[in-house]
Amino acid sequence: MSRHSTRHHEGRHELGQNFLTDPATISTLVSLVARTQGPVVEIGGGDGALTLPLQRLGRPLTVLEADARTAERLRRRTAAAPATVLHADFLRWRAPRTPHVLVGNLPFHRTTAMLRRILHAPGWTDAVLLVQWEVARRRAGVGGATMMTAQWWPWYDFRLVQRVPATAFRPRPGVDGGLMTVTRRAEPLLEAQERHHYQDFVHRVFTGPGRGLAEIVPLAVRGRGRGPVPSRGRVVEWLRGNGIRPGALPKSLTAAQWAELFRLTGGASSVRRGG
Repeated sequence: MSRHSTRHHEGRHELGQNFLTDPATISTLVSLVARTQGPVVEIGGGDGALTLPLQRLGRPLTVLEADARTAERLRRRTAAAPATVLHADFLRWRAPRTPHVLVGNLPFHRTTAMLRRILHAPGWTDAVLLVQWEVARRRAGVGGATMMTAQWWPWYDFRLVQRVPATAFRPRPGVDGGLMTVTRRAEPLLEAQERHHYQDFVHRVFTGPGRGLAEIVPLAVRGRGRGPVPSRGRVVEWLRGNGIRPGALPKSLTAAQWAELFRLTGGASSVRRGG
């Protein structure tokens, strides 16, 4: 896993270790966590450059560290101000169902798998994550939403905080990092029981044939067996009512628009209004 360290910079390649060493970035990470509430779970504690400042928040702190030697060293460093340091891989760790906050410098080569694990995990309310720059941009919908972001938008809010230069890490990675936050919506735009059907709908729209949403959407829902298929004219009317060109691509829609379009196609039994 990627690590945070001010002393040990010999990151292990097989664990994707790129230690975060920039004090300003560490301070920003901690300040973002400080705006949240509840116990904190750090993904990849390394040698404690982020762990130690997090301890000063005075909140329960659990640290997951995939490398046994590093975990033991971190236990010794945090003994004066207790933290629970576990030798554990986040991808295999059983997350608590009670509210907590996630924070971590995710290993660049495992980012997608970890993000999927996070999005499926219960309990957590906020996540403060350092990932590859392009991943952070895509997940936050900068320049248009990706399918993965759109599939989870009704339940999570993704935001891009800042770019983190490669020089902030040791050893230096080949790409910059991106600091982002993910927040579980207090009032989701769709009910939890709609998630499977909604995500299938988003997949159909993103991968379906057609030269724009006006063509794609009716074809995507045809034969789905969940209500009548809207006509092209009805979809065009909805698009124009939302200020969207009929030839626009799926990436152009916002979170609220995805939820409304799902309802338009007869997919949602209940849609909650929200941002």
